[in-house]
Amino acid sequence: MHVGFIGLGNVGGKLAGSIVRNGFDLTVLDLDENLMAKFAAFGAKKGISPRQLTEDCDVVITCLPSPTACAAVVEGPDGILEGIGPGTIWAEMSTTDASEVKRLAGLVAEKGGEAIECPVSGGCHRAATGNISIFAGCSRETFEKALPFLTVLGRRVLHTGDIGSASVLKVVTNYLATANLVSVCEALTTCKAAGMELNTAYEAIKISSGTSFVHETEGQVILNGSRDISFTMDLVAKDIGLFQSIAEEHSVPLELSPLLNQIFADGISRYGPRELSPNIIKRLEDATGLSVLGDGFPAEMEDDEPEEPGYEVRPTAAVAIAAE
Repeated sequence: MHVGFIGLGNVGGKLAGSIVRNGFDLTVLDLDENLMAKFAAFGAKKGISPRQLTEDCDVVITCLPSPTACAAVVEGPDGILEGIGPGTIWAEMSTTDASEVKRLAGLVAEKGGEAIECPVSGGCHRAATGNISIFAGCSRETFEKALPFLTVLGRRVLHTGDIGSASVLKVVTNYLATANLVSVCEALTTCKAAGMELNTAYEAIKISSGTSFVHETEGQVILNGSRDISFTMDLVAKDIGLFQSIAEEHSVPLELSPLLNQIFADGISRYGPRELSPNIIKRLEDATGLSVLGDGFPAEMEDDEPEEPGYEVRPTAAVAIAAE
């Protein structure tokens, strides 16, 4: 299987690394020539255009920063649509708008290609090891075709239903991660203000009912002071804005979500859109004059799970039915 990968940023570069590391033929394309050169050093080919890459590959993966960027790559001049045909799969791994990915998938289908949306969740450190989780929205037939490369890109792969379903679930999980991040920032700052030793506070939360994936990962880089999880405030604002839009579209009267959007809008106005997202805690540090730091925490997260072959995750009801 010849795989093309467009978008070698913080997440995309790590996902593409899993493809080349596991022996697939890989062609890469990015606006940054230096990023492509790094992959060429490991045997990947450098693409010329989305059209050329699509004509040469069985699967074309996009991992781009916004729905606008994705649309430009798919339907722009020399885009994916000009090169796609029967038997070729377009896999969109960005966090995007469900209606937009449905629209683009329809254009791909008109050309005879197949589309799958497969956003990832679990952090850049797990993207680097192929242990990240993947949501896959597409027909069951397309999912079966895609599973061999999806289980290289990620450890746990969930077929979420038709195109659009994975985008909704990805936005939902990013919203929950944001709510966890803000609450962790508030908890750690309050512990500091109350005179608690923060290494002890971190462990207390970790072993309690108050723990979360975000606390156990981002909490560490917050306390280190690097606040580096390779994710920025503008990306958080995009994701939680998409979640808010979904809720409004379906008349769900949310209370926490509008507040989270306000918090990150304020963070962006203070520190800039490309500020690292865990530095949302700076709003509290600035307000209190406190420095929320601990000793011995890592500057970046590393995956503590060994790389293992991926597998399909089935919803609980499906597992129960299969067992009958």
